[in-house]
Amino acid sequence: MTKRQVALVCATLVALFYAINFSSAKEVTPEHVGPFGLTWYRVIFTCAIFWIISLFVGPKEKVPLKEMPLIALAAFCGVGFNMITFMWGLSLTTPISASVLMVTTPIIVVILSAIFLKEHLTIIKVAGVALGFVGAALLIFLSTAPNKIGADPTTGNVLVFLNCISYAIYILLAKKLTKKYNVFTLMKWLYLFGVIYITPFGIQEGLAFEAGDATAHVLWNIAYVVLFATFGTYMLNIIAIRTLRPSVVAVFVYLQPLLAALIAVGLGTDYMTWTKAGAGLLIFTGVYLTGSKSQKLLFVSKN
Repeated sequence: MTKRQVALVCATLVALFYAINFSSAKEVTPEHVGPFGLTWYRVIFTCAIFWIISLFVGPKEKVPLKEMPLIALAAFCGVGFNMITFMWGLSLTTPISASVLMVTTPIIVVILSAIFLKEHLTIIKVAGVALGFVGAALLIFLSTAPNKIGADPTTGNVLVFLNCISYAIYILLAKKLTKKYNVFTLMKWLYLFGVIYITPFGIQEGLAFEAGDATAHVLWNIAYVVLFATFGTYMLNIIAIRTLRPSVVAVFVYLQPLLAALIAVGLGTDYMTWTKAGAGLLIFTGVYLTGSKSQKLLFVSKN
């Protein structure tokens, strides 16, 4: 397999692991462990895994002190703020709503790439951005009624949308860092900063969880969130980001709601509604348009 094919496989697995995570994490939080506590477990165990693996795999790289602020910022966007808003939001909304909102990430990446990477912005891409945000707004503000799956859908959806913005920034920052450092070198430092960010918020809920009283089903779901939806996805995503353009990596988020909806409905952790379907259609259309190759430029950067 070529490097590009490997990167595409990694990006596909990331989408699958995340899609399962919407239902797996929902099975655990907030009923059995608080969202901040579950997030704390994610970063603590994943940080330990990356540091242990880095002792035996990959080059022994030293990261200059001057690079630490950039890594700390990437960790805040990709681990700290990103994970807290996702888990908190998911605990309040539904798996399908959260997964549909995640599709706005490629749209946000397009906007940020135009601003910071000087990528061309066309009329069609602007239309796609507008459609995507209309779909997101409909999903956020029409999913207002609390139910047995989502206690506060509006607040939860807003938090998930903030997670999308944070993750989009992370993709752009990580692209720059992957050109300089090995995967394990980068991830061990990202997660070390992540532990620092999340511990003040999650340690109380984390320590309050009684693992001895939990069922095997709960423990297996927590293990999945840590090993596959955190360690696995972040490692595979870094491999994909190293080879593919940020906008290409972001488009794989498109697979998540399709897979997540099938999984959630199949497991009975969510159900489909016209609001979710309509908002999803608008967002998907927006993603398609923002990924188009139209040459009618609305904005052209001056390099």
